[in-house]
Amino acid sequence: MRRVLLIGVAVASLWFGQLAIGQVGPDPDQYNQMLDRAIAFLRKQQAEDGSFSKERSLGITGVVVTGLLQTGRVDRSDPMVANGLKFIESLVNQKEGHIAGQNPRDQLKNYVTSVNVMAFATADRHGKYKRIVDDAVHFLTELQWDDGEGKTRADNFYGGAGYDSKSRPDLSNTQFFVDALKAAGLPKDDPAFQRAVVFISRCQNLKGEFNDQPWADKINDGSFIYSPAGPGETKADPLPNGGLPGYGSMTYAGVKSLIYAGVDKNDKRVQAALQWLRKNYTVERNPGMPRGRDQQGLYYYYHTMAKCLDALGDDYFVDADGVKHDWRKDIAEALAKRQRSDGSWINELDRWFEGDPNLVTGYALMTLSYCKPKK
Repeated sequence: MRRVLLIGVAVASLWFGQLAIGQVGPDPDQYNQMLDRAIAFLRKQQAEDGSFSKERSLGITGVVVTGLLQTGRVDRSDPMVANGLKFIESLVNQKEGHIAGQNPRDQLKNYVTSVNVMAFATADRHGKYKRIVDDAVHFLTELQWDDGEGKTRADNFYGGAGYDSKSRPDLSNTQFFVDALKAAGLPKDDPAFQRAVVFISRCQNLKGEFNDQPWADKINDGSFIYSPAGPGETKADPLPNGGLPGYGSMTYAGVKSLIYAGVDKNDKRVQAALQWLRKNYTVERNPGMPRGRDQQGLYYYYHTMAKCLDALGDDYFVDADGVKHDWRKDIAEALAKRQRSDGSWINELDRWFEGDPNLVTGYALMTLSYCKPKK
């Protein structure tokens, strides 16, 4: 009888313990309130033609629509989403295959097409928009720097994507390119992914078989920089010895893009980057960026961080001190305290369009879609 009682106590303790620790992510009520307030804000911001902030960029509508759909709070039948999709459809360039308008600025073709592919793929990848998505993917893969542009695997442009077919490639453009290909359903062994892996690996401060660039061993800490093209470029401050410091948004982008392109998370490139991220885990700034500039692109950072940690597949992220972080909760709470009274978000440092509340609110919704509470 005593043994039965002890077993019962143990089972009850385990059950109640699971109730206490079983919730992963933010408080569900707070989470849903954030989403509802943001959606209510966006309803008031949409132009009559279905667009959001088209005067700043034709890609902002794609970010907003993708974020709205990914939250699951609205679907494609919602008038706001339906009108947004209709506007994006008007940007389809039948002649060139991209989704950036009839006379777009070349410098935005990759970004705009990539986010609009994500919007269509999220809405209906295999149905109404399949032809549009397929054509856009073909356009994007033709944009990628490879043999078609006279770049062999030995060239540090190879495998990357830039703003257009003439711009040097960078990891920011390339991560959106990879996100679009994944959303469109390309298999991980597709040649476009494999070419992208070559470029992405060359963005890492990790000297070895995957990165032969002269700066790669100057720091050698596993972080990722903005671009290896030409002499290499970082948005942080280069070191006197030629080292190019990596930073948070690009390091999360590098890890996520490698995983999306089929690289195992136990691969040494991923593990080296995770070691850097564990030392620099934060939701208050873009780590690695100099003080005074570490709030620039903060919402881009949140989105990339959340998407990367989701791709890794773990509910908790353990930092270098052994502290276990419920990253979904951390990111959601960071967004909750930054949400404005009208339901929007904005970055006071208007860099990379983050002074636009529609774009930033779209980023926030995309971020929160990876931070859904779990039981």
